[in-house]
Amino acid sequence: MPFPYRADHIGSLLRPPELLAAFGNPAVSPAQRKQIEDQHILRVLARQKEAGFQIFTDGEFRRTGFMGDFYDSVEGLDHQNDVARAWKGAAAQIRSTSTAPPGIVVEKIRQTRRLTRHESAFLRETSPGDTKMTLPSPNQFPAIAYKKGISEKAYPTYSGFLWDIVPIIKAEIQALAQEGIRYIQLDAPRYSYYIDPKWRAYVKEQMGRDPEDALVEAISADNACLDGARGTGVILGIHLCRGNNRSQWYAEGGYDPIAERLFTQLNVDVFLLEYESARAGTFEPLRFVPRNKSVVLGLVSSKLPALESPDQLKRRIEEASRYVPLENLALSPQCGFASTREGNLLTEEEQWRKLELVAETARRVWG
Repeated sequence: MPFPYRADHIGSLLRPPELLAAFGNPAVSPAQRKQIEDQHILRVLARQKEAGFQIFTDGEFRRTGFMGDFYDSVEGLDHQNDVARAWKGAAAQIRSTSTAPPGIVVEKIRQTRRLTRHESAFLRETSPGDTKMTLPSPNQFPAIAYKKGISEKAYPTYSGFLWDIVPIIKAEIQALAQEGIRYIQLDAPRYSYYIDPKWRAYVKEQMGRDPEDALVEAISADNACLDGARGTGVILGIHLCRGNNRSQWYAEGGYDPIAERLFTQLNVDVFLLEYESARAGTFEPLRFVPRNKSVVLGLVSSKLPALESPDQLKRRIEEASRYVPLENLALSPQCGFASTREGNLLTEEEQWRKLELVAETARRVWG
């Protein structure tokens, strides 16, 4: 069955100044903040419809970042500590309050609430069409919330930590499917560790793992989570990128080293793939995508304000169709516009012009 949403977007949208000002402001009560969130979610739902989208998100406006719901829903993390991340890009000197993960694991994790219940009900009630919810892959956390010398007292190995996260994400996927969410997307930037040579070396030398063994386990963990909605009719997707924080990135390289295993073994309906720059390599690895799966081509940059050429986008889609049938392709930005609360370095109107370009190009290509 062809993927039903030719124009897609990754999920997060730039927070308006009023919403940014409400975060962490003691003068704004939780009820007042929710009212502000509701107001702006309604606004961006209307803008998505106006732009021509048929799948809708709440912009992740209730989150501190794309992983925020997980951190807000578990105990066992030391929020005074973090694991450093080296970012690249024009904004590399900018220090964001959310550039580092909020803490490292120091105790067995304990879930204290559901991850997205506070988001999904309002979205389903107010969306003008099918709804999409995003969740972080469990593979995000061992690499960024496990610190040798400290975390071993809770989990002797990275794997132990990973497999304690899996039931939490799986249960959330299952709950969202039962609630009627149409499209669930795992966000999984950590697969870039198996693409970029320097990060493969990090996995081997710093984490003490064979990169190929770690990749196999990563796929198994994600598949275990996705089993929560298997057979429900929900569209299951996974988004892969190379980092997205204040228009920066941390990894580069084509999908070649992982393509065959990833595309044939991950039990998703659709892969949302970053392809907006030379950092992502060529379309050739797409030859491994099975004919019963779809690919959303992330050809429009969510990092840079310059608008892409519609004709160039059309040519690139045609090029990708040499490897994946055109009816199994769709178009999106390469990542969210605000994976972290502060967002990328472009304006809201520049963001909407990008999204309008995605929808218009999709109409030109697919009708």
